Amino acid sequence: MQSCSFQGSGEHIVQIPMSDRRQIYQRLQELMIKSWCSPDGSLRVEVNSCLTAILVRSTVLQFMASRQELINWLERCWQL
Repeated sequence: MQSCSFQGSGEHIVQIPMSDRRQIYQRLQELMIKSWCSPDGSLRVEVNSCLTAILVRSTVLQFMASRQELINWLERCWQL
């Protein structure tokens, strides 16, 4: 994820490459997370709960993280 900023009312703007934006947006829609794409390339997501924040982070991570970062994350999960 390149950047994320708080816009108020539980809305965040996530700057992601245009090549990944559609896939991330579609996955968020499957998870029934309110989100929309702006013409400037940002993906806006409404985050109103901790669960939603975790799902958004996980979704973005799937597309943006390197293989090694995903392996490290999975290993940390297994340690818990």
